[in-house]
Amino acid sequence: MIQLLREKYSNLFEEDLLLEINRVGTFKEVTEGFELIKPGNYIKSMPLILSGAIKILREDNDGDELLLYFLESGDTCAMTLTCCLGQNKSEIKAVAEMKTTLVMVPIAKMEEWTAKYKSWRNFVFESYHKRLMEALETIDSIAFMNMDERLLKYLKDKVKIGNTPLIQSTHQQIAYDLHTSRVVISRLLKKLEQQNKIELHRNSIQVINL
Repeated sequence: MIQLLREKYSNLFEEDLLLEINRVGTFKEVTEGFELIKPGNYIKSMPLILSGAIKILREDNDGDELLLYFLESGDTCAMTLTCCLGQNKSEIKAVAEMKTTLVMVPIAKMEEWTAKYKSWRNFVFESYHKRLMEALETIDSIAFMNMDERLLKYLKDKVKIGNTPLIQSTHQQIAYDLHTSRVVISRLLKKLEQQNKIELHRNSIQVINL
């Protein structure tokens, strides 16, 4: 695990911290769709992502979901940090977007490392800032963008996260992520296909020119 940590985090953390993470962290490999965090659960460790991606969602009382942002290799989740430090129940859901490898760090180490390592302290603050900006971007998209604009942004994000123009998602899954109906998504995707921006296939979308 130490080699993977060095590959992804050596530009952020000093060697002593990397060795501590390697010693106390738990290495995990999860498959696409695996739920890492559920709303209402207490969080006992925070993730450091080595490869893959995780999507962070907000769930309402009816079980409907809204995609807040994606976490990629080298990231962690600021909402997880907040819940850990405050010993509060999670208010978000974290689901593996694809096969993902990560290291789970015990919460007991977080405050200790914040005082001990400047690099860790900077990483935590930068994570808070980045996730806040992404959450604000999501709010802005809901408040100021039409659904067709939100769908375009979503498709572009999926291409970036997956590093491939082939998006393996159903119309229903996209509708869940964007908190709308499958009928609306199917209509907008068909419109994009007619504009030669995408090609629709069974359970997948080929992006041509967005």
